[in-house]
Amino acid sequence: MFSKVGQIMLYVNNQDDAVKFWTEKLGFVVLDEENNNQGMRWIEIAPKKGAETSIILHDKDFVSKMSPGLNLDTPSLMLFTDNLDQLHSELSNKEMTVGEIVNMPHGSVFNFADNEENYFAVMEKK
Repeated sequence: MFSKVGQIMLYVNNQDDAVKFWTEKLGFVVLDEENNNQGMRWIEIAPKKGAETSIILHDKDFVSKMSPGLNLDTPSLMLFTDNLDQLHSELSNKEMTVGEIVNMPHGSVFNFADNEENYFAVMEKK
């Protein structure tokens, strides 16, 4: 049986730009980075050290050549926060694309875009 979601693969066009976005704009930390010096490089990021789930940033072009036919679409991620209004304000002030806060049955949510125009959502649960 499964015990948890460990890692989410996120295929990006520019890994260095993606790391800067997730760390500088969203406050994520780099947990690990691997490079086999043959083009295979991945960077593991998470909201904080010790998080149960992390995101692995892979080079989309390299992976498409290594695994033709692999679905490289951006996953639909829902992140959680304890202070949605504050986070919405902070991200808006960083000149990011940030959607309006919407009230849903289980909490309030808004979406935001990364530097490659991939959209993600964040929710404060009720």
